[in-house]
Amino acid sequence: MNRTDLIELIRNDENSGVEYKRDDISPERLANEMAGLLNLEGGHILLGVENDQTVSGLTRDRRQAEEWVMQVARDRLQPAVIPYWEAIDWGGGRLVGVVTLPADAPDKPYKAKRGSVWVTKVRVGTTTRDATREEEQRLYQQSGGLRYGLKPVPGATVDVLDSRRLEDYFGRVLGTEGSIPEDPDEWAGLLVNLDLAVVTAGRTVPTVDGMLLFGRNPKRALPQSGVRALCYPGEEPDYATRADEDLRGPLVPLLNEEGAIVEAGLVDQAWDFVRRNTTPFAHLEGNRRVDRWEYPESVIREAVGNALVHRDYSITGTDVTLAIYSNRLEVVSPGRLPNTVTPEGMKSGIRFARNQNLVNVMRDYGYVDARGMGVRNKIIPGMRVHNGTDPELLEEEHRFTVRLWKAQQTAS
Repeated sequence: MNRTDLIELIRNDENSGVEYKRDDISPERLANEMAGLLNLEGGHILLGVENDQTVSGLTRDRRQAEEWVMQVARDRLQPAVIPYWEAIDWGGGRLVGVVTLPADAPDKPYKAKRGSVWVTKVRVGTTTRDATREEEQRLYQQSGGLRYGLKPVPGATVDVLDSRRLEDYFGRVLGTEGSIPEDPDEWAGLLVNLDLAVVTAGRTVPTVDGMLLFGRNPKRALPQSGVRALCYPGEEPDYATRADEDLRGPLVPLLNEEGAIVEAGLVDQAWDFVRRNTTPFAHLEGNRRVDRWEYPESVIREAVGNALVHRDYSITGTDVTLAIYSNRLEVVSPGRLPNTVTPEGMKSGIRFARNQNLVNVMRDYGYVDARGMGVRNKIIPGMRVHNGTDPELLEEEHRFTVRLWKAQQTAS
């Protein structure tokens, strides 16, 4: 970083990735700021810059300031880190210490020492605060330290799982000989082996994954398990919707021996909502009249399936959203993309799975791309063939959106 870069940082003021501090703050406060930035997307702590953007400069010499910062990062952060340190000459005998924390820190959550305990910190706008339990869980999940789907569902028993769907899955989908074991212990062991249940306090309890995939009524125990389906008359959200439905039920369908759907799963319900709330148009293929939907079925199924299997289920206050507008369709998945996944990486075919167990079972049913490259191999080419449009992949702080256009957009 040079002086010009530093001037630009200060001119833009504090934000989610920039914090001003004097270098006479306590080690605890400096560690708090470091941990908060590491748990978000990294950033810079500018030592010697006041809250009003004036530069007071370091009170220590360059070497002492560096040693102090490194000691705080080593002794008061868990896990310890080595930040990048620079001392920039501001002029007039003043130095600004720049502490840079990486955007791709791999060992989240980072904790700061408070007395004798370690506390997870999060960055929210320009402030750093203690993480809630749910926020800490999401940080563990981002780093792969926690598989949320393997958590037991409190108060539930394996009886809340749909034995009809499970028997169909074991027999027809997996090709397992015989039906569900009559012996309760053998049955419980099978569910545990597939991560659909877990033994806790001597009881076999369904996991979050098991409930999402095969629960009779997942919404009762997991309110975030459904799809909010909306159809708006115009191009923006409006109170006056054409349709507003809460789609609920397990992810997988119940099929008969011929493979036809008897009871729809969430992906099938989502496609049925799109089909009922969009207008097909007819064209001739030879002498045959064929209805062509506004959006291709294979793309909708892939987009909704991806949202359901990759969403962050530790975010409990919201469903996946399916929204139809007059000019587009959007599928919104709660939570950030995991680890170092980016929209550009998805277009290139990067593979990732926040909820591997959900991915595995939904692949068995053919709902998501078996190679883990549904965006590259289905969604993008599917829309290009359908109407010549390119889907938009939009990453925001707390959600990820797949946007499909009804037709080519004209330049404004």
